[in-house]
Amino acid sequence: MSIEALVENPPLQVTSLFSSEEFDRSVMQTYGRFPLALERGEGCRVWDTQGREYLDFVAGIATCTLGHAHPAMVAAVTEQIQKLHHVSNLYYIPVQGELAKFLIDRSCADKVFFCNSGAEANEGAIKLARKYAHTVLGIKEPVILTAHASFHGRTLATITATGQPKYQKNFDPLMPGFEYVPYNDIQAIEEAIDRLDNPERQVAAILLEALQGEGGVNPGDIAYFQRIREICNAKGILLILDEVQVGMGRTGKWWGYENLGIEPDIFTSAKGLGGGIPIGATLCKKFCDVFQPGDHASTFGGNPFACAVALKVCQTLERENLLSNVQQRGEQLRAGLKAIVQKYPNLFTQVRGWGLINGMELQPDISLTSIDLVKACMAEGLLLVPAGPKVLRFVPPLIVTAAEIDRGLAVLERAIAS
Repeated sequence: MSIEALVENPPLQVTSLFSSEEFDRSVMQTYGRFPLALERGEGCRVWDTQGREYLDFVAGIATCTLGHAHPAMVAAVTEQIQKLHHVSNLYYIPVQGELAKFLIDRSCADKVFFCNSGAEANEGAIKLARKYAHTVLGIKEPVILTAHASFHGRTLATITATGQPKYQKNFDPLMPGFEYVPYNDIQAIEEAIDRLDNPERQVAAILLEALQGEGGVNPGDIAYFQRIREICNAKGILLILDEVQVGMGRTGKWWGYENLGIEPDIFTSAKGLGGGIPIGATLCKKFCDVFQPGDHASTFGGNPFACAVALKVCQTLERENLLSNVQQRGEQLRAGLKAIVQKYPNLFTQVRGWGLINGMELQPDISLTSIDLVKACMAEGLLLVPAGPKVLRFVPPLIVTAAEIDRGLAVLERAIAS
């Protein structure tokens, strides 16, 4: 497939009976879709409806932890769907308890609430923080500080929490109770807390990503987060970390916060937790678990099917020592990307990231964009995803091999040369 064909976005035969034009007539246009229809996958590879093979370094945007059609997931899906796929949370769900204990045993959390997505997990964290502020801190109008260039979801509360106006346009009036500060800027945090320090309207929580994913793959500064933890301890402010993209082993550790040497009071997970099966989780320490029956709920959250698959994903991560693989393959990928940056200094500025979430930044004053490179790589057989207009993001499955990293780097070089 030529780059020109990708750029022109011509009508595509999605299946033998269904074209992209028919698809667009039926499905809401909430995505700027690439002209590519995928129908099957195995490991780190996917195939389109025309039989073309691609190396998948998108992984459903950091979601397909074990890649595609992993035997452990296939077995878990098959076994659970034949046994019990859904019941209400009005009853005890044993496998939900098993999954919660697995996560608690490998984190700083004491309690877990299960839902269906990262946005829902963050929504739960916001509700938990607000109730804590009202019932424990006695704040009439609690404020949650979030960062510029952050991304926390697409619900009305989470796009308000998201510090990017492009996601908020035309959805006003937005939810009250949020203020924004620059990321990795401790002075801005301290000034905001001081400015909002009055008897009725105060900062109740700080919601941050350990590493900003959608905002350009920007890792958190260790000193910044450690100082925030000190401030939160001193003032009784809750520290909430959005681990939706960086959690579940993507950084080479179970959780992104482990790279920062701190513990949050509340954190969220989704994406890689179910390896592609929808599930999310809000996790917290015991002292801020103020939810009572009726305060929060989810019809599908934590059902037997989703929890059984997520538990198998977690167990496979541990059994196959995939955190070690993430660390090794991440170092290999960053070394290769840095070599390309040195080779093309007129195109790129730097590489940054942790484990298997990495960004390659383009020079700001050139016309080339991350979308241009995504399309060029797609034409060569490599799937990547942008993280803003000037950052190319690499988030392959955590099972990626050394040979696949080398292949991906070679394809990237071919695309750049084209």
